[in-house]
Amino acid sequence: MTNILEVKNLKIWDSRNDRVIVPNSSFYVKQGSCLAIVGESGSGKSVTCKAIMKLNKAGIRQSGDILLRGENLMELSEQRMRKKRGKQLCMILQNGMRAFDPSCVVGVHLKETLMEHFGWGRDEIIAKMKNAMESVMLKDPIEVMNKYPHQLSGGTLQRVMIALAIVLEPDILIADEPTTALDTLSQFEVIEQFLQLRERMGCSMIFISHDLGIVKLIADEVLVMKEGEIVENGTTQAIFSEPQHTYTRYLLSSKLAMNQHFKRVMGGVNVAER
Repeated sequence: MTNILEVKNLKIWDSRNDRVIVPNSSFYVKQGSCLAIVGESGSGKSVTCKAIMKLNKAGIRQSGDILLRGENLMELSEQRMRKKRGKQLCMILQNGMRAFDPSCVVGVHLKETLMEHFGWGRDEIIAKMKNAMESVMLKDPIEVMNKYPHQLSGGTLQRVMIALAIVLEPDILIADEPTTALDTLSQFEVIEQFLQLRERMGCSMIFISHDLGIVKLIADEVLVMKEGEIVENGTTQAIFSEPQHTYTRYLLSSKLAMNQHFKRVMGGVNVAER
């Protein structure tokens, strides 16, 4: 299986104080596979993926090589990168509200994005988005497109972004903690949509999460980060069954302890598993 993305010697630092955030990271994503990046808050997960998109905030610098199908994204101008974002690299943020302009209805963002990449007319865009939104179980797509972001729930906004990804058909979909801001039911529904998206499109995926239960369900391979460094990586099965690094074992044991605590609070294993 070939690598669709290769990250080599990625260094990320804050130029305002010279603080190194990610000292030296190298990893790859195989064609059609899902790589999960896990670790506690501040471990460097999100900043790494924003570096791939070249979307880190002003003052955050990066060096190294980021190869997408052999093309080095680090050498591209902002104008050329803008052409890559969405069509080849699509990112779904943890807070759906941040993905949309609050001063416009959601449909404006969708139309501008698809017109930029495909040059489609209004009617074709609406028809394609309507079909995609219905496929992710969104009711009344036209009504949703005519609402402002603040009028929609976090779960609905996440589904809209997934529907947009279906239409864009990107080479790589990056999901940055896509369920963090959602309630439990919405989390389950959104993860179901990601699983169906992978099955339907066969696209490669980078899935950032601190929820190991979701990671075990969706990922083929796992990369563990701690304080900006990759401390372990391997297949999902190997990471969960035979973790090698102390930090990985700590993350897994913490997850197990939380599950056991939940079962005790619920009145025992039999009650919790009903």
